[in-house]
Amino acid sequence: MIEELLPDSVVTVAAYGEEDASPADLYPEEAAVVAQAVDKRRREFAAVRSCARRAMEKLGVPPQPLLPGERGAPRWPDGLTGSMTHCDGYCAAALVRAEDLASLGIDAEPDERLPGGVLPAVSLPGEAQRIDRLAGERPEIRWDRLLFSAKESVYKAWFPLTGKWLDFTEADIDLRPGGTFTATLLVPGPLVRGRRLDVFEGRWTAGRGLVATAVTVPHA
Repeated sequence: MIEELLPDSVVTVAAYGEEDASPADLYPEEAAVVAQAVDKRRREFAAVRSCARRAMEKLGVPPQPLLPGERGAPRWPDGLTGSMTHCDGYCAAALVRAEDLASLGIDAEPDERLPGGVLPAVSLPGEAQRIDRLAGERPEIRWDRLLFSAKESVYKAWFPLTGKWLDFTEADIDLRPGGTFTATLLVPGPLVRGRRLDVFEGRWTAGRGLVATAVTVPHA
């Protein structure tokens, strides 16, 4: 799923179900991070890192511990940037050489409606109106969940460039039926090689019981 949303320069590895999900495969310093977590969290933590290490190998980078940094963002090996996602029954990692992309963000969610009260908390009035219109045009798509996923991908692409929090209401997401979206930043965007970015471009897909989104930020 995720791989179809990203350029060829990005390496992706995904796992369905509980493949590669053994906490015994974690490095000791990784295991320490989730030592007090419930078993489900430990398995998700292990599974997505297994995906990330396989992606590292595909890029010729030796597998190594992948520890969370500020706000939980993964600390990637020098020369790489990437993103990870996991939800029930699915996890994926996407990695790219830092010379090829400035940043990227991926997210996968169950293809289900958001719980009650969540959409008003994460959406702007204009976004909610567009979601209503899209739901009337293509009711088979969970547009509310897709909006939430797009916000997550935008944040994951934003944070490595800024080191700052981005609130759900600080990016205006315009989802398009054809599988793309734009995120207009409502706060000053990051500088990438001296150029201010005010808009992120993304893509989305749905299938296999999931919705997924991805944002890539080029250098120029």
